[in-house]
Amino acid sequence: MEDKIRKLIESEDKKNPYTDEQLADMLSMRRDAVTTLRSELNIPDSRERRKPYLVQEIKEILSKNKDISNRQLTKIIQERGFEVSRFLVSSTREEIEKESSDFDRKEEMTEQGQEENLQNTQKSRYPEESTAFKNIVGSEGSLKPQIQQAKAAILYPPHGLHTLILGPSGVGKSNLAEAMYDYAVEVGVLPDGAPFIIFNCADYAENPQLLLSQLFGHAKGAYTGAVGPKEGLVEKADGGILFLDEVHRLPPEGQELLYYLMDKGKFRRMGETDAERSANVLIIAATTEDIESVLLLTFRRRIPMIIELPPLSARPLDERYEIIRNFFSQEANRIDVRIKVTQEALRALLLYDCPGNIGQLRSDIQVACARSFLTYVGDQKDYLKVDLIDLPAHVRRGLLKIESRKPEVESFLRGDLLVVPGKIDIKAGPKDDLYELPREIYQYIEERFQELEKQGLKQDVINRVIGGELEIKFQQLIRQVETSHQTLAKQDLVGIVGQKVVDMAEEITKIAEKRLGKADEHLFYCLAIHLSATLERIEMGKPIVNPQLEKIRNEYKLEYSIAEEMVKRVEILSGYKLPPDEIGFVAMYIRTVTKPMDMKRGRVGVVVLSHGRVAQGMADVANRLLGVNHAVGIEMSLDEKPESALERTIETVKKADEGKGVLLLVDMGSLITFGEIITKRTGIPTKTVGRVDTVMVLEATRRAILPDAQLDEIVEIIDKDKTGLGRFVPQDSEPKEKRAIITLCITGEGTAVRIKRLIEKMLPGIEEKAEIIPVGIAGDEDVLEKIKKLKSEYDVAAIVGSINPHDNSTPFISLEEVVDGSAAKKLQNILGGNLPLKNIPADVKIHSPLADVIHEELILVEPDYSSKNEVLDGLADLLTKGGYVKNGFLLDIYKREIMGPTLIEGKYAIPHGNPENVIKPAIAIAILKEPIDWWEKNAVDLVFMLALNEESKEMVLELYDLFKKPDFIAKLRNSKTPADVKGIMLELLL
Repeated sequence: MEDKIRKLIESEDKKNPYTDEQLADMLSMRRDAVTTLRSELNIPDSRERRKPYLVQEIKEILSKNKDISNRQLTKIIQERGFEVSRFLVSSTREEIEKESSDFDRKEEMTEQGQEENLQNTQKSRYPEESTAFKNIVGSEGSLKPQIQQAKAAILYPPHGLHTLILGPSGVGKSNLAEAMYDYAVEVGVLPDGAPFIIFNCADYAENPQLLLSQLFGHAKGAYTGAVGPKEGLVEKADGGILFLDEVHRLPPEGQELLYYLMDKGKFRRMGETDAERSANVLIIAATTEDIESVLLLTFRRRIPMIIELPPLSARPLDERYEIIRNFFSQEANRIDVRIKVTQEALRALLLYDCPGNIGQLRSDIQVACARSFLTYVGDQKDYLKVDLIDLPAHVRRGLLKIESRKPEVESFLRGDLLVVPGKIDIKAGPKDDLYELPREIYQYIEERFQELEKQGLKQDVINRVIGGELEIKFQQLIRQVETSHQTLAKQDLVGIVGQKVVDMAEEITKIAEKRLGKADEHLFYCLAIHLSATLERIEMGKPIVNPQLEKIRNEYKLEYSIAEEMVKRVEILSGYKLPPDEIGFVAMYIRTVTKPMDMKRGRVGVVVLSHGRVAQGMADVANRLLGVNHAVGIEMSLDEKPESALERTIETVKKADEGKGVLLLVDMGSLITFGEIITKRTGIPTKTVGRVDTVMVLEATRRAILPDAQLDEIVEIIDKDKTGLGRFVPQDSEPKEKRAIITLCITGEGTAVRIKRLIEKMLPGIEEKAEIIPVGIAGDEDVLEKIKKLKSEYDVAAIVGSINPHDNSTPFISLEEVVDGSAAKKLQNILGGNLPLKNIPADVKIHSPLADVIHEELILVEPDYSSKNEVLDGLADLLTKGGYVKNGFLLDIYKREIMGPTLIEGKYAIPHGNPENVIKPAIAIAILKEPIDWWEKNAVDLVFMLALNEESKEMVLELYDLFKKPDFIAKLRNSKTPADVKGIMLELLL
């Protein structure tokens, strides 16, 4: 694809280069994918590519007549072949005149020319291809009116319009506000580096005094605790934008003050009575509430621009898919791992009710990725697979509401989604490259073959599975071309595959038409792209393998004979010898024309039998999750005679049989014998698998609906090892080399040794499975180098410790899991299920209450704080946003500080609030770069803000014990990251 883009740009009209939109149409790619790929290739956009040619022409015209009007200049430029607007011509002219020291613009212009110049200068502020809103999905779709409003608000002279963004939680109000700021900088309304200040009015809603202080600042002594003057956010936002989220939580007096700021550009700090201060601030506010009931009329009148964002349920499905894809891309970038999302998981994400809108959708995707990551670490694959089982329960439940299903969803689901770190292209699913399948068909076969081979399938079975999948993909490809709104012209196709291949495709299409009559033009397009990929593969010496070749020869005789003639012609025209496998591929394309609806073939039937009301429920769950109506449930009441149940089962099996037999999934008792009796009486092949559960029904149904699935193969897979249906399969195979577990600690090897002893007590006999090697990290040692050296000598099964070295090939078990005892079970699974986990000594139960309240997100290392108030505000903000305390907690802190010092030994601060404002216990920690004055002559550099309740006595005692340990303080002061701080504290708790 990179070569195609380069070739198209090299051959383009330099006066009218292709825009990304045009390139996307010609290549049947998404516009954003083209933009990304072009940027990676360091190719400028169309405007920049055209600019040197346009500048040269304008300079030539101006050198002859520098008084020419912009209208006349544009006319001449357009006559010379440039398809440009007068606005672009005038802005380019302005740039030329500014840059040229020898060219002075004439002052005396006609009144008409002056008016044109004024309009053109203002219009030139709109960039031809704005990037500020490009990351907002729907900016050119359902949200286009809102984006236009946002642009108008920013561009309105002289300083933009104050704006109110409405919409329920999670619809993207904050993202739109940030994009408006980016746009303001992009078009020059705001200078680079202009402030963009965000404030959530809900953070201090229960304390109006503090809220107004945050916004407008305060004078010394304005209220209790105001020990000095403080600048507010309005002053910090001067010359930029202030974004007020949840503005409905702003008290009436705050709305009045903001009204005055917007109306007069004036304000006062709290407690000031002297001269007013000035600030030029553009206000963007957001709310989820009805503005007429929560905002003052005077305040509403000062906000002329109101933008309402729709809920996710009102957005088109293609935009929801794009949002889902973007979130998975973000997660792939964050963890630097490829993510594969199954078709079933995508269907669930597209369909489920999502009242929290985009925000909730992102959260649910992050949860799914986190769950899948556990499997990824255990399986040690090179990609993370997100399946139905990884999705939160409420997402999966959305599929059970049949009435909520939307038929158009199925048009999106043509395969799994694959996202790659650093890229946004996808391998399957909606918005695919229209011609991706022919280009990637060989790679698909190779990768699919390896995947099935790893599952233990035999080659003939693999060939049938892949072959069936290929036929469906070919049919989907043809339908995709047919339903595409944009059909490539042949000259555009030449730019993609070359004239030679297009000529070949035309000739062999004519051969097919002689035998079959007029063929649809879509066959020509598909053959052209396919031939391009085939010849490229032959030139590179790569094999061509068609798993369906024998079946095509035997069953598609007409198509195969036509394909033979077509391939011979290709050989003559290309000079290459093509293998018979290629004849099979061409025959498959022809088959899509001769038998366009030959998609449905017999499937293996699935019947679930149970005692009591169980079978029907399991069958319904499987059908609804897979979007089919295939599995059938039969329930035998406890007083029903087996003969009666058998007769009902026979009738059901007859209906379920499509020619490939029926799989019976039964729970127990006499039902196990039904299969043999049914086969004897009906002749229908059956197989029975006992001890059925919902996961087994789901897996059996999923496999039964696959093309070319066979009854024996399904039974072999699901009955051979039922644990294989879960998310984790313990590895029982003997290691090829000595196994080891690394215990890793940052406070020294002594602690690592203690962890080793704890593990040995938790898992008696573990030393027979693996050697435990303690490793202490000293100074700036390279942890990964140490681990690498050990891995050269051992098969390292796991790393246990207080610091995660992020070695993606080795499972990591945190110190918290050692402390709470769950590490033992994990190690048992990793090393093999037969490792005993019993008779654990009571003293090994080392659960520490303090360990439960130490969280990395509540730890700040060398924050930019210079006063006690800043520390208190910052730590309380962490606790509030994390959901650990109520909004009144900060006020408690200030009240407590007024009463007297909250210090340990006069060196370490432990501010704390009332237990009734604590939602769940936690400790927020600040390791300051320099000591700050805390109380009278006491300065501190370690602050522990305690959000504890009446049941937290043990936590306080443990914290006091830590302070008594000789190395504790020194190690904290040398910490570089929150992870270091947490690790040190946990290690010292052992």
